[in-house]
Amino acid sequence: MSTTTQARSWLRGFDSLILSSSGGKDSQVALHQAATLADDAGVLERMVVLHCDLGPAEWVGAAEVARAQADYYGVRFEIRRREQGSLLDMVRHRGLWMSAQARYCTVICTIFCSLIAVPVTAIKEWEMDLRNELMEGRATVPRVGTVVPTSEAHPPYIVLNGFDVEIGPVTEYLRDLALCDSSPLTGRSYGFGMLRWFRLLWLLDVAWEKATEAEAAVMTGWLRTAPNPQRRRLSPASAVPGSINAHTGKPYLRAGYAPTTINHALSVVSGFYEFQAHCGRGPVVNPVPVSAQRRRALGHLSPLENKPVLGRSRLRQKVTDRPPRSIPDRLWDELFAAMNCERDGALLECYVSSGARAEELLGVGIEDVHWAAPGLYVISKGTRKRDLVPISPEACVRLARYLDESGVPRAGAPIWRTRRGESRPLTYWAMRRVLQRAQEKAATNWTLHDLRHTAAGRMAAGGKLSLAEIQTVMRHANIATTSRYLAVRVEEIFDALLEHYNRPRPQASYPTGYDAADIQAVFGA
Repeated sequence: MSTTTQARSWLRGFDSLILSSSGGKDSQVALHQAATLADDAGVLERMVVLHCDLGPAEWVGAAEVARAQADYYGVRFEIRRREQGSLLDMVRHRGLWMSAQARYCTVICTIFCSLIAVPVTAIKEWEMDLRNELMEGRATVPRVGTVVPTSEAHPPYIVLNGFDVEIGPVTEYLRDLALCDSSPLTGRSYGFGMLRWFRLLWLLDVAWEKATEAEAAVMTGWLRTAPNPQRRRLSPASAVPGSINAHTGKPYLRAGYAPTTINHALSVVSGFYEFQAHCGRGPVVNPVPVSAQRRRALGHLSPLENKPVLGRSRLRQKVTDRPPRSIPDRLWDELFAAMNCERDGALLECYVSSGARAEELLGVGIEDVHWAAPGLYVISKGTRKRDLVPISPEACVRLARYLDESGVPRAGAPIWRTRRGESRPLTYWAMRRVLQRAQEKAATNWTLHDLRHTAAGRMAAGGKLSLAEIQTVMRHANIATTSRYLAVRVEEIFDALLEHYNRPRPQASYPTGYDAADIQAVFGA
């Protein structure tokens, strides 16, 4: 019988494979099947044959037969004896024979024994059930393989399979991305997207060259229903995923994958097969469906033209266009008061006055501070150019106080440093945790990117800067992105609405000298 997807995925998911053997014919058949599958999966060295000695009740020579069977397949052999006595001692103590609840030894080769008797047709039915279970979120994809950095520029990251072997076709794709001037973080993101796709193909026992739209549909359904491991929260005090924060009005991230993540996964897979088709490899038809109408309409669209309303391609998810959410002044004061050191206060002021992205600001060095402007030189995310962004005088003062307290770092080193232990550059994740701790008492859920939204929102609401000037400060490629900050949300006009509701109704008045009967006849009043 050919190796099944079920056995292969199970075998690769364990560090050790222990097969209980009595030395009899059933154990011999189970050992043969298990060793064959393990050898095909490349994990035969993880297998151990365990013989549980029954004591006086053991058949003479059973242990020697079991050892010979294990030696035949080159598998490690171990014998285990019960310290509390033999099988007959346990029967005398209980006064009963063994049961499923009170076992003397457990045969853990049931899975292999059951596979022996299953016909091929049943295996195909199981594979169809597996696809349905994945799409309904009742099955998981084994987390085998990894994405690792390299010492090379092309590509900066590679993908390894479960045996720590580089996946050649993926490396070629990532190298092509790097040669097309994609950033290293883009290569890393695409690497994880390809690892997710190959994990699914390994589970379904489908070669990447033979993947079809059916496998892309399984991946889409699985991502729609599966829990996102990055969203797992261990604290019982954590908010319910997907619920709305009562203070900020922002929803918490839901437990599953976001629609944008699903669309990104489909784009990664689609780009991979487009590259392979260009090289003359892979399937004739891309597994990810595309909309030819949409591609033709957007292929030569000018950034100044309005984007036409077109239907989504098949399997693509609907993405809700939410307006940027800035932090109201009252909640901003609470958040700033929760900062308990000069570094955190200076960081918040620099974020909300410059509009810089989180990673951009954290990479600023002492040579990047323009005290006279005042401003900071940052490496922009998209263009990777060194751009000057302004900061407020208050942010400049707080930055000077922070450097006076912590000391000026050496040239080339980031100015934002950790406060505990050895001085190290402050990472994005560390700054994210600083913001989370500051919000625990206030029970809010602002993010670092909300600080950028707040900066743009304040510039737009101030009335002193034109839309083009705000675009220059925010470094948006398209002015349409900047115009989103001109949208007004209901929660921002509550005070004006309250004044409108409390305003008394205007009373009609007429000039003197007119007869009341004439006014009644003409105006109905």
